Amino acid sequence: MTRPNATLPAEHERIAALVELMKQEQQLLVAADADALGALTPRKVALVQELAQLAHQRHAALAGAGFMASEAGMEPWLAAQGDEAARTAWTGLLALTADAKELNRVNGMLINRQMAHNQTVLNALRTPTAAPESTLYGAKGQTFGTAPSRRFVLG
Repeated sequence: MTRPNATLPAEHERIAALVELMKQEQQLLVAADADALGALTPRKVALVQELAQLAHQRHAALAGAGFMASEAGMEPWLAAQGDEAARTAWTGLLALTADAKELNRVNGMLINRQMAHNQTVLNALRTPTAAPESTLYGAKGQTFGTAPSRRFVLG
């Protein structure tokens, strides 16, 4: 039977790689480098899938040992084992996971900021087809509308 802590080294390796990838992602978001961001996405998805698979294996091992098959089952299992090396590995994994969550939060804010900026630019570039007038910007950045058009119906 596999011990619940057997996956911790692989999980630690994957989450550390994910944290580094998310730091790169953050730099690319600040630089608005969409091409490079697109190249990171498949690697990020692969790491997240591997982490989910490893967590599933750990949960199955916890269930097999008679503990809750979730993150909550790890602490009671560690307490029952008295294995300081396993506890240290688990604590390190939790710390890296917290780092990843924070990076994800900040990166999400950067993405939302960029999306809002892009939407503002798109809105400024669009002229509604049904609008009687369009908004233009003067040299000092003030908005003004064009005069209403005079349309004649010939018939």
